[in-house]
Amino acid sequence: MSRAARLALLAAVALAPSMGRAQAAPPQTAEERFRNLPPEKQEELRKRFRELQQLSPEERERLRHNLERLNRMSPSERAQVEDSFRRFREMPPGERAEILERWRKFKDLPPERRAELREQFLRILRADPAHRKQILENMRRWEQMTPDERQQARERFRQRQEERRMQREERREKKEQRREKRNERLHGK
Repeated sequence: MSRAARLALLAAVALAPSMGRAQAAPPQTAEERFRNLPPEKQEELRKRFRELQQLSPEERERLRHNLERLNRMSPSERAQVEDSFRRFREMPPGERAEILERWRKFKDLPPERRAELREQFLRILRADPAHRKQILENMRRWEQMTPDERQQARERFRQRQEERRMQREERREKKEQRREKRNERLHGK
């Protein structure tokens, strides 16, 4: 997620009225909602606002477009985006930096490859922290391998898959043989 997108999401979440709350009182203005925030949240938003002001007009326009898109989302879609953003913010800084670097590389890929990787990315975000850490470590090791080492790793992986397939097939055959013997005993053949 780009810096501008993070800023938009933060601003939208912090300044938007609560989705589930009944609107008994007249709607609050953005300023009123801001003033009702705790001081640390206010300071965080001031900091983000200063960062926003430093963006180029093009980046601010893209941010504005993303915020409008976020506001048009259904409550369930928006909840997913907010949940993903929350998970991202809870990650250690190193993991966040790695994900942001991958995002920059991702934007340069063809659309079909991006769709494939998008699903993988979501699996990483949804993973528990220990599993996510292992996935990222495996990715780091993979990137550090030479092409020959990668090919050897692929071959070992294929061999292990084939061995597992053969073991499953053997177990299935043995099970079938036991079933046939049991049927023979039951039917007196």
